[in-house]
Order: sequence, then structure tokens, then C-alpha cells
Amino acid sequence: MAKKPVIYTKQSLINKLKEIAGIGWIPNARRGNAGGIGNTLEDLLGIEENNLPMPNAAEWELKTQRANTTSLTTLFHTEPSPRAVRFVPQVLLPKYGWPHEEAGKLYPRGEMSFRQTIRGQSRSDRGFMVVIDRKQRKILISFDAKSVDSRHRGWLALVKKRVGLGELNPQPYWGFDDLEHKAGTKLLNTFYVQAEVKVERAREHYRYNKVMMLQKFSFDGFLKALEQGKILVDFDARTGHNHGTKFRMRQDCLPMLYQKAAVII
Repeated sequence: MAKKPVIYTKQSLINKLKEIAGIGWIPNARRGNAGGIGNTLEDLLGIEENNLPMPNAAEWELKTQRANTTSLTTLFHTEPSPRAVRFVPQVLLPKYGWPHEEAGKLYPRGEMSFRQTIRGQSRSDRGFMVVIDRKQRKILISFDAKSVDSRHRGWLALVKKRVGLGELNPQPYWGFDDLEHKAGTKLLNTFYVQAEVKVERAREHYRYNKVMMLQKFSFDGFLKALEQGKILVDFDARTGHNHGTKFRMRQDCLPMLYQKAAVII
């Protein structure tokens, strides 16, 4: 006889999470699996991966993370505008790229790379920065040749030869309206669970000791997180493949992106 699927209301899920928190240390249910925190919690809740069985479940998700971590999590992928320009393969790689470290080994000799993690507040070692223009309602990528680290003088000389040392023209950007829609469809209402981690006899154990209920995506919070360097724009492309442009966030800053953040535990 098939096992009856568990269905949670918001309150019954809160009660179950409190019950799990009261257990204390729990061994990883998926030995050797790096995603053990989330998998173990799903097993304890009796749910399938990425499936939260509750009313309006399409509007809710379960996020888990290790406590006291500032590691980055990918929020979503989206390429910059104007899309017709195809900025990454047509501009950033050929004009601002540099030889891939595996060129002539794993990849062809002429393989180029453009891998940059770019933030607000400060420029990368190659002079790139995220700039928010509230008047034009755009998030732009800016380049300043004067900010390039001296280690990259050879690369900067190549950029000068290819395209000059002025600002990117045109600048790649994301319009507020498009980005708000993209983020709003990805950043759903969330039960955000953090766990302490310890290792005993080569096996991880988790203690789920922090739970927050995050509701209503806040685009203002998203912009502030970008301005403060909490959200970063990550380009990851080489000549043979564009891995996609990602918006990534320091995991412990997730509550910034919601209008309501209620502490459950």
C-alpha cells in the first residue's frame, strides 16, 4: 500500500521544524553528499526534494544552509542587455578577455577567458564594478582602467590596443523592471533553516537551530544588497562556452531580500 503523502499547513510545518530543532544533533541522512543538510531535513519532514507539500506551495520553498557561513549561493542566471549585442561572447571575451589558464592544454591554444566576480562599493582587480543608476533605473557594469591592479599591466595594454581604456560603450546593464520580475519569480516566500555542523566518526551531524519565515520579495532590499556588495554579479565565460551570468549572494544575507522576516526559532 502506497504511503500517504504528508501535507503541511504553514502552522503545522512551523510546529514540525520546532520539533526537529528539539531533537538536537542528527546524523547526515545522505552519507558523502555535500547537500546533506537539505536532504536530511527533507527526510525528517517526509518530503521529496524541492517539493514543499502545503497550500500555495508554488509560492513557498525550503532553503537550508550551514550556520556561520558567508559562502555564495546562486540566485539566478540572466544575461545583460542590450541582448542583441550578446555582450559576453561578442564584447567582454574578445575585447576584455585574457588567455585561459588551460589554453594549449585542456582547451585550444587561443582559448580566452572572462571570469569576473563583480560587486558594488569596490572595483575588481581588473577595474570592473556594479553601478546602480536609480534615475535611469538600470544596474550597469562599469570599467575604470585607472583601478586595474599593476599585476594586470600586460592585459591592460592589450585592452588599450583592442578597444581603448575608456568606459564600456555601450555598458552592459539590467533594467529594474526586467530584473525585478526575474528575481521575484525566483525568490519565493521561504522557510529559511540554518544548522550547526559537526563531524563524528567521519560523518556529519546537524543541529537545526535557526528558522526564519521570509515573505514578500523586496526589490529595494535587492538593490541595497547589490550596493553593499552582498549580491555579486559573476561572469564565467571562455571562448568555447559561456557558463552564464549569475547573480550570487552571501547566504547569511538572504533576509535582506524580503519585506517580512519572522524568527520561528
